[in-house]
Order: sequence, then structure tokens, then C-alpha cells
Amino acid sequence: MRGLVLTLLATALSLLVVDFVFAGVEIANFPVAIAAAISIGIVNAIVKPILTILSFPLTLLTLGGFLLVLNGICFSLASVFVQGFQVHGLLAFLLGPILLSLTNAFLNRYLITDTPSQGTDGERS
Repeated sequence: MRGLVLTLLATALSLLVVDFVFAGVEIANFPVAIAAAISIGIVNAIVKPILTILSFPLTLLTLGGFLLVLNGICFSLASVFVQGFQVHGLLAFLLGPILLSLTNAFLNRYLITDTPSQGTDGERS
């Protein structure tokens, strides 16, 4: 549960970075960023797999380039569900999700540490 909350906070912070870098992405405040992070997670879990399967021939034809457009579609679709989160313009549409992924990967890798798991004999590994 703690990992889910930390991932949610990292995604919200990443969205604020995207908001700062791209003029086409607008996030009103931090609670809106948290709601947008939840919305992006739901869209990526439910809608994106369906769109990926349906667009497979086009993705194959473009050698994977269409996946950038698909990420932009999901990013923009998530903004439809959250008031105070808006995506405007082609640059924000295409590069916003890329910066979001890079920033989120950085935050999850370097700032969020996992607790060591316990072995069967009670020692931490």
C-alpha cells in the first residue's frame, strides 16, 4: 500500500515537472496533479491495452512510432476526466508523456526506496 501511495506521489510530482516544462500542459495545483495521476493510471490500465491491440497494424507499419501518438492520446484522454488538468498543442501531446515517463522513472528509481524483504529465517536480505 505504501508503494502505491509513493508511486502516486511520484507521478503527481512528475506531472508538475511536465507542467513546468511544457506550456501546453496546465495543472492547477497539487491536488489536481494527484487526481490527474490517478486518471492517467486508470486510462493506462484500461484504455491503453485495448488501443494498443486495435492499432497493432499501424504500429507495425510505423515501426513502433505510432506508440508515441498512442501515449499522447492516453495522456490527453486522462486530462478530459480531471478538471484543472489540460493538454494543448502538438508538442505537449507528443513530448509530455515522454517527459512524464522519464521524470517518473527517475523519481521511482532514486527517491523511492523499497524496504528490504525478510527471508524465511527472519534475516533481512
